[in-house]
Amino acid sequence: MIQHRAAVLGKPIEHSLSPVLHNAGYAALGLADWHYERIECDAEQLPAVVGGASSSFVGFSVTMPGKFAALSFADTASDRARAIGSANTLVRTSEGWRADNTDCDGVTGALRLLDALTGTTAVVVGGGGTARPALWALARAGYRKITVLNRTDKSTELAPLVPEADFALLPLDTDISALAPDVVVSTVPSAALRGREDALAQAPVLDVIYDPWPTPLVQAAQRRGVAAVGGHVMLAHQAFGQFEQFTGRAAPQQAMLKALEAVVL
Repeated sequence: MIQHRAAVLGKPIEHSLSPVLHNAGYAALGLADWHYERIECDAEQLPAVVGGASSSFVGFSVTMPGKFAALSFADTASDRARAIGSANTLVRTSEGWRADNTDCDGVTGALRLLDALTGTTAVVVGGGGTARPALWALARAGYRKITVLNRTDKSTELAPLVPEADFALLPLDTDISALAPDVVVSTVPSAALRGREDALAQAPVLDVIYDPWPTPLVQAAQRRGVAAVGGHVMLAHQAFGQFEQFTGRAAPQQAMLKALEAVVL
């Protein structure tokens, strides 16, 4: 009998692989009375869906377009969720719903696999919702020269995420050769990079896209002999923290990652 539930909220949501990760974690720990599901929900619907959820729901993962609404809805929030300005995690507590943002854990986990946690210069492609935790994580990892490539100027909202870094925002088609980055993080759809993959794959690459896999950017990195990881790695590492906040148990990381890779790779 299911007594504890969690779910991922988003629209569209049928593509989400979060249930694969979380349910694999429950199975690995023998949590037979836990279940994780998908619920289609946009930003406007989020307060009603979460606020009206039965007491069996202990937490929600939140994907686009509801991350800003999740932070606004929450009764309390972690410091990093406030700093990033959005939330991908809602946890039921005695004080109401608490917001957090574990996307930055996802970025950090990917940087660790790339052996890129000790660099100084980073290029982030895109200035949307996923760029925000990427910038926050890069700054916490010690990157002190961070350049965002984006179609529009979002300097005012993005620069505060990296207050101690030399920050610049340049056009999306900028040649990054002179920047000599230690890592490139792409947060945009593959179509937005069409024809520029080789120009960007000049350093270890995190491409937050993972469907279809491998992405053209990752393929370009592989051709150049450059290390690259996809969004499934970020997805897994952001899920580990959510799992622990929902269940109070350490995430069985290898079991969760193995289940995800069986679907993606």
